[in-house]
Amino acid sequence: MEKKLYVGNLPYSTTDASLKDLFAAAGNVAAASIIIDKFSKRSKGFGFVEMATEEEAAKAKEMFNGSEVEGRKMIVDEARPMKENNFRGE
Repeated sequence: MEKKLYVGNLPYSTTDASLKDLFAAAGNVAAASIIIDKFSKRSKGFGFVEMATEEEAAKAKEMFNGSEVEGRKMIVDEARPMKENNFRGE
């Protein structure tokens, strides 16, 4: 079963491909995506990586949490489920 990881404090130059390549050192990466601001079209400095197995996700978290990329210490943790936004106040 795939395991989704939150990856924070990334350099703004990080791309989906470079994030996937980085995490490939820990195992099989099913998907990697950088979150982009819809107005400025720039990276928000965080993203998500889906590892193929829970073991690979645990290894990636151990390998990369606190490690530096372009002078920034990455934060790697289990992704939490997205909260449902209700903008109409219903």
